[in-house]
Order: sequence, then structure tokens, then C-alpha cells
Amino acid sequence: MAVTKIRKVSSWTLLITSIISLVVLGMFYAGGVVDPSVEMKEPIYTGLLLNWTTVLFFITIVSTVIFALWQFTSLLKTSPKSALASFIVIIFFAAMMFITYSMGDATPLKGLNADSQEYNIPFWLKVTDMWIYSSAILMILIIIAVAAGSVKRMLNR
Repeated sequence: MAVTKIRKVSSWTLLITSIISLVVLGMFYAGGVVDPSVEMKEPIYTGLLLNWTTVLFFITIVSTVIFALWQFTSLLKTSPKSALASFIVIIFFAAMMFITYSMGDATPLKGLNADSQEYNIPFWLKVTDMWIYSSAILMILIIIAVAAGSVKRMLNR
């Protein structure tokens, strides 16, 4: 019973966010530009697209943290060893974020407009590099996990 309820909620959530995302993308690409005479064209709904991706990003982060804490507390009651293993994963994730932030380049970018100069400071430049490096590392780890799982399943046959 609980599995079907979880499946229904997740299916509806995916469907609703996908429909909203498609509508926002359609508005962004088909909505026209602010000033067609300028060299660098700016779509009218750029702000809407950025706001929607920001909302999705923060909902993802908040729900991930909430579910990680929920899993940790429920595992702590039933299996403290498993809870410690999940806590170690969170520590490794935080260490990866710190290391990738440290690797980030703080050299200011040249050729940006006046509006962008507000974010052309070492902190935001390093945060941007942190997200790019972390995304690449996580994608590589996902590929390795999928490949290792496939190999393990083939060897267990």
C-alpha cells in the first residue's frame, strides 16, 4: 500500500514539474526578444526561466537534506552501523564540496557587462567552479556505479 502511494506521489510530482518546465521552456524559446536590434539578443522570459530553475534547485536541496536526515534518524534506531555509513557518505560529500571550492579559480573575468560585475568576485567565481567540478565528479561516480552494478549482476548469474 505504501509503495503505491509513494509511486503515485512521485509520478504526479514528476509529471507536474515536467509540464511546468516544458511550459517555461516554451515561453523562453518562443516568447521573442526584448530588443531585436541589438547584437546580443535577450529572450523576454529569461527571468522566468532563471527563477524556475532556482526554485527547482532549492526544492531539490531542501528535500535531499530532509530525506537524508530522516533516513539517518530511522537507521540510527534500527541499525546504528548503517546509520554511521550514511553519515560517512554525507561527510565525504561535504569534503568534496570543500575541496572543489578550494580548487576554484578566483581570477575576475574580463568583458562582462555592468550588471554582471556584482558577481565577478572571488566568492561567486569559486562557488561556480565548485558546482561545475562537483557535478563532473558526481557524474563520473554515477557512471562508475552503474557500470560496477552491471558487472556485478553479470558475474552473479
